[in-house]
Amino acid sequence: MTPYDFIQSVTSDAPKRAKKWRSLSKQELNQILIETPPVWKGSSKLFRNLREKGLISYTEYLFLLCILTKPHAGFKIAFNMFDTDGNEMVDKKEFLVLQEIFRKKNEKRERKGDEEKRTMLRLQLYGYHTSTNSRADDISSLLSDTTLLVHFFGKKGKAELNFDDFYRFMDNLQTEVLEIEFLSYSNGMNTISEEDFAHILLRYTNVENTSSYLENVRCRIPEEKGITFDEFRSFFQFLNNLEDFAIAMQMYNFANRSIGQDEFKRAVYVATGLKLSAHLVNTVFKIFDVDRDDQLSYKEFIGIMKDRLNRGFRETPKYGLKGYYVCVTTVTSKHLRELWKQFRSRDMLG
Repeated sequence: MTPYDFIQSVTSDAPKRAKKWRSLSKQELNQILIETPPVWKGSSKLFRNLREKGLISYTEYLFLLCILTKPHAGFKIAFNMFDTDGNEMVDKKEFLVLQEIFRKKNEKRERKGDEEKRTMLRLQLYGYHTSTNSRADDISSLLSDTTLLVHFFGKKGKAELNFDDFYRFMDNLQTEVLEIEFLSYSNGMNTISEEDFAHILLRYTNVENTSSYLENVRCRIPEEKGITFDEFRSFFQFLNNLEDFAIAMQMYNFANRSIGQDEFKRAVYVATGLKLSAHLVNTVFKIFDVDRDDQLSYKEFIGIMKDRLNRGFRETPKYGLKGYYVCVTTVTSKHLRELWKQFRSRDMLG
């Protein structure tokens, strides 16, 4: 898939109609990779600038999806997973070895015995034929370069990735996706309406009747003040720490207590270190306080926001080594089916 395809897959309500794919010649692929900027030139517009001039593999797609829901505190854990020799630098081989782990984990989930089907699927998803028993040391000779590999490790694959560049890449990716969502509603303004903010929060959730939540906003915030991008971004940074915040909410739940706005702000700060503006917290309460008692219960908020955070993932990512593998290898059925349809219609690597 291309960088544009990735952005569409995580910001669109539903996959767009599959476009007609074409195979890339080796010369065309090399030209795309030559134009890939190095990681130190990365920005929060990287994927938008690349658009169709890039190539993302299936395992990289899973990796990028996981980044979107990872808290900043978890960036170091992710980096250390790749840094297998502990030298505080990640080279291309270390990066590919972990991708091979992800790939093999997915292959184990396929039905046993249908070898021909598995071989075709590997070709469609990864762009090469190989035995499932191939050694990790030979990975780099089996795979063609991708935009992400060249971005991280240079055109010759000799560069190494330090934590600062890795952190910046992950932060930029989160920011880029949020900017795209924000700009789709702001119409060139510096703010989005509180109702639009509610629309965005309720995307990818299991809420069937969103009209009641939107009506809450219209009735309880009659004078529109607007949500700035800084407020918008801080809220989604908070959502990426939702598991820690849920513990604080659960304590109130055990005591059969709902939580007011002051307690909410304090719990967010204690759990995440983030300070949400009073207007942002008030807006959240007006959206999710269904019974209008100016209190927010665990059920009213946490369950719905877990759906939104995961953008349709089947289960909430758990931070840590095992949880990170689960996160990376868990993709929505909707996105996966769409990817398979698209990859069947072309050979990614020409």
